[in-house]
Amino acid sequence: MKALIPAAGMGTRFLPATKAQPKEMLLVVDRPVIQYIVEEGLASAADEVVIINSRDKKSIEDHFTPNPELVATLRARGKDKYADAVQQVGDYNVSYVYQDEPLGLGHAIYCAHEKTGNEPFYVLLGDVLVPDNKMLPRMQEISDAHGGASVIAVLPVPDDQVSRFGVIAGEALSEDVWKVDSLVEKPALEDAPSNLAVFGRYLLSPRVMELLADVQPGVGGEIQLTDALDAVLKEEEMYALVIDPEDGFDTGTVDSWLETNNILYQRKKNAQ
Repeated sequence: MKALIPAAGMGTRFLPATKAQPKEMLLVVDRPVIQYIVEEGLASAADEVVIINSRDKKSIEDHFTPNPELVATLRARGKDKYADAVQQVGDYNVSYVYQDEPLGLGHAIYCAHEKTGNEPFYVLLGDVLVPDNKMLPRMQEISDAHGGASVIAVLPVPDDQVSRFGVIAGEALSEDVWKVDSLVEKPALEDAPSNLAVFGRYLLSPRVMELLADVQPGVGGEIQLTDALDAVLKEEEMYALVIDPEDGFDTGTVDSWLETNNILYQRKKNAQ
């Protein structure tokens, strides 16, 4: 089972900082954003993390490439703590595929179809962090309880933000689980079937990858994951894990990235 991380985007909201440095390599407290996400993937049922990369973002691959010379230098200088950290990151089971054209999230995921084969797979969007690594295992539990169904993470949002997100329609089965009937993209508040917005963590059945092969370009000429999820709902059940807002952090804008740094730094400081 693979955990897919789409990382080929331009990071436009962070320009000019992301002109030479990928957004995914921006620091959150003590490590790059993408390291949190890779570690989350490896802490799940996944046996490999697959980064869907741009060929221009070589620094992402450099970060996860073993560097025995640097490790040896650090150890020779008595800096074993840093040597251990560098060695650990270099040992992570990470591989790469490439999205050579910016054709949308659905297209990015389909670029990894040869990696996933006929197995379920996770998708972890790179704009959100889940530092405690507990979300994917809970999603796996829900999927297992419902015959291997797809599961998406959703987050309650305030009324004034509902129109910014895709939200779910469906039925609450328990405090943290919904059965999904449909996905509604950026509805007006009065038309929204719920206030539960898609968060950026998915556990998807193999049928989703098959459907992505046939999804036609939509708005902006892009192939959207939402279209494949809508299609799979006509054939299979889908469930949603309702998460606590304190369990996940957005880093997709400068403001939210700064806020995430502040919150996680304070948590780290309090834990010391």
